[in-house]
Amino acid sequence: MKILLTNDDGIHAPGLEVLEAIAREFSDDIWICAPDEEQSGMGHALTLTRPVRLRQHGERRFSVTGTPTDSVTMGLRKVIDGTPDLILSGVNRGANLGDDITYSGTVSAAIEGALAGVRSIALSQVMGPVRGREDGSREDYFAAAREWGTRVLTPLLDTPLPDRTLVNVNFPALAPDQIKGIRAVRQGFHDYSRGTVVEGRDPRGFQYYWFGLEAIEHTLDHGTDLEAIDEGYVAVTPLQLDLTHHASLGALADRFA
Repeated sequence: MKILLTNDDGIHAPGLEVLEAIAREFSDDIWICAPDEEQSGMGHALTLTRPVRLRQHGERRFSVTGTPTDSVTMGLRKVIDGTPDLILSGVNRGANLGDDITYSGTVSAAIEGALAGVRSIALSQVMGPVRGREDGSREDYFAAAREWGTRVLTPLLDTPLPDRTLVNVNFPALAPDQIKGIRAVRQGFHDYSRGTVVEGRDPRGFQYYWFGLEAIEHTLDHGTDLEAIDEGYVAVTPLQLDLTHHASLGALADRFA
């Protein structure tokens, strides 16, 4: 099996090392093409106004001066020998849950893979004090992903999936032996109405703004990825690329009839 690995945290991110170790449980034919620096929150951005440069770091290991989407595009068209059987994106440092996935470069890299007709899976590790450890140590943030990654991926590799779909996986911030299992769940939703923009001045006196410093509220609706993580499960969510709100089509068609 030929596997392409990517992420949004950059070519040197520790989560990519974890992902490579997981991928090598399935194959030795591993290719890596990731951003040359962190690209978190870039969503499905594509670089169009400047050239993208490709750098080789070793055998089958490359970085690009661009976004996660650029990385998959370059990986498929300029780097990998042939078409991969699987694209894995991650392991992201931080959750990609609920409608945060629309911002996620990790998930968007998998979206690009799905658009290309390749089975694609995004993997993210929830951050925070690792529950299940007496000292709350954060020394191995990725322990859950490292220990549960193979268990999650094995059934996903041969599960039938429709075209233009992908799978989003999140590991809870728990010691591996504290995780209760794996749940297939739907996407949850956050409340973004209370988000703040912090204003400040840099050392030269120029004004700046900083987003995302306040925790985002969410509701633990039953059967969602947010609930699964809160209850100590690995969350597995199938996603589709058709964003059409089909229930509204009839009403809009009547308006324009």
